[in-house]
Amino acid sequence: MLKKIILVVAIVTTMFAQSESTFPSDWKSYESVSTPLAIIGSLPDCNADVSSLPLIYQETVSTYCAVKSGGPGAVAVLVNKIGEESFTKRNGNYPDGAVFILHLKDLKVLFVTTYKDNKPLYSIYTEDGTDASNAVGSGLNPNDCRTCHTGYSAFCINGQCATKK
Repeated sequence: MLKKIILVVAIVTTMFAQSESTFPSDWKSYESVSTPLAIIGSLPDCNADVSSLPLIYQETVSTYCAVKSGGPGAVAVLVNKIGEESFTKRNGNYPDGAVFILHLKDLKVLFVTTYKDNKPLYSIYTEDGTDASNAVGSGLNPNDCRTCHTGYSAFCINGQCATKK
């Protein structure tokens, strides 16, 4: 019976996967960039006291702890060559295509920000290209990404979040 339930959940999750753009098959060619998050190398453990950090970081830890108990572990921030200049300038103007990836290395998951007509689209894939997005509130849904990337205007500009604007 348990196997049947797991199979049904897997099928339903796959049927309702909602990534908003195609998988960037060239993601391994993206440049790893130095950001405060990348320098740390991982998100804090779920039991860490993050109350002194800015609210966006508290929310990030909370969201990713919902994805994996204990926290997601090692991370990297990757930027496609086409968006490198825009990423560095943080001017909010991005070329069409997949630009940024938050790579949750231990989970083997890619949070992809793609631009179409300078509007961010959010997608979640496994390293092999399987759509990993699912229910809203799971931390693995494009709407969850959008909520943070638009809800913290002091840190985010047109989908790119960092400590300086």
